[in-house]
Amino acid sequence: MSALIKQASEHWRYVAPLLSKPANEEDYDALVEALDELLVIVGDDEDHSLASLAAHMGDLLEAYDESHRPMPRASAVEVLRYLMQEHGLTQAELPEIGAQSVISEILGGKRKLNVRHIRALSERFGVPADVFF
Repeated sequence: MSALIKQASEHWRYVAPLLSKPANEEDYDALVEALDELLVIVGDDEDHSLASLAAHMGDLLEAYDESHRPMPRASAVEVLRYLMQEHGLTQAELPEIGAQSVISEILGGKRKLNVRHIRALSERFGVPADVFF
């Protein structure tokens, strides 16, 4: 047995939980806690020897979230309303869409956002355009 394999086998029981997909909420919480500790050590140093482990752990957590906590789909109008509320905007404060009456029709479901509206909103709020589809 090589020295590397010998070391790995001696420490595997400690390392394996950091490399395995969480099977349940308890595993998930333990992995989050371990990642938080690891991020304190690694910080923003992408060249740190443990940075790839932190990235792998983040990927495992993201995969668990996607399969166990899917994001609900929101309509374009719901997204627009949310963004307006978050930014404290009134209908009159969105000139990139058009007049207040146009925005009122969109929010009321009488009119749909067009490609020009979506591009402008995406740029203004810094969100991907596909959140409006």
